[in-house]
Amino acid sequence: MQSERRPPLVLMGVSGSGKSTVGGLLAARLGVPFVEGDELHPPANLARMRAGIPLTDAERWPWLAAAGARLAATGGVLSCSALALRYRDRLRELVPGVRFAHLDVPRAELARRLAARRGHFMPASLLDSQLAALEPLRPAEPGWTIAAAGPPEQLVTQLESLVGNPRPE
Repeated sequence: MQSERRPPLVLMGVSGSGKSTVGGLLAARLGVPFVEGDELHPPANLARMRAGIPLTDAERWPWLAAAGARLAATGGVLSCSALALRYRDRLRELVPGVRFAHLDVPRAELARRLAARRGHFMPASLLDSQLAALEPLRPAEPGWTIAAAGPPEQLVTQLESLVGNPRPE
């Protein structure tokens, strides 16, 4: 019997957009692996972000390579900010067929979520630098922009319908 496989999916967006929450729920509903991109950051990256210092490209490239390698190996869903087109281009090189779902949330809602979040390495003070770095999906990029201010379960249902039926390998 042939196994069924969906194309890998990256849930992208700024901190507080719901990538981890929605990604975990979506992966569980689809019965595919979930890769938490934040867990792949080296300790030095986490320390910089905790200190309120945005990462440079030089610091992001190894993290993106690790995230892409993990997604290519496991398939499923990856939570990864993937804010810039060049980062998504790199992920497409590493993970053929990958698609992106940009969780788009208004700034005021992001600020509210970040203020309420406890124990996370990413401080609310980095929100504006993330929003400045964000390059929304281009029309030619494989994926969707999702208005993501609603409840996670609603977003999961919407994403599940977008990713469609599995395709045979």
